[in-house]
Amino acid sequence: MLRRKSRRGQGDGTHDVLDDPLDAAQERRVRAVLALGGVPQADLPDGVQQVRLRLLERAARGDEAPRDVSAWAAVVASNLAMDWHRAKRRQERVGERLASLRQLEHPSGEDTSVLSLAVAQGLDELPDAQRQVLVLRFYADLPVSGIAEELGIPEGTVKSRLHTAVRALRARLHEDEVV
Repeated sequence: MLRRKSRRGQGDGTHDVLDDPLDAAQERRVRAVLALGGVPQADLPDGVQQVRLRLLERAARGDEAPRDVSAWAAVVASNLAMDWHRAKRRQERVGERLASLRQLEHPSGEDTSVLSLAVAQGLDELPDAQRQVLVLRFYADLPVSGIAEELGIPEGTVKSRLHTAVRALRARLHEDEVV
């Protein structure tokens, strides 16, 4: 049975994941990773449920709980966001999406909104592997070693993808004269 330590102070210090696979903080992290991965607000509850379902499936198979459920959930959420992007790309062309985003009107005093939109657009343009490590590092706040372990890739690969992604995002923001 998949079990993990509880921070809620229940009896023996453990609780069955089947009771509640994600605590509130883990759910917020999953929602943030999904949102930053480009999943629309309306689809976030479904994404959170998918992460819960994957954890419950592990329990049903009799697998051990991930060492760090929060990190594992963030990686699963990142993978779900990438899957969502792939499906969306099949439905519409990237150029049309970017053109419609650029046509949005922004109030002149809302510099942070403009920057947030530009970062979201820049993230959207990154290759999946780069977007994934960038979101996991800077938005899910996972260390490089944690990302490498969860994705099953060397730390050097994580660092390389991060460097390339940050450079591409920075260039995109300068190109659009946002920063």
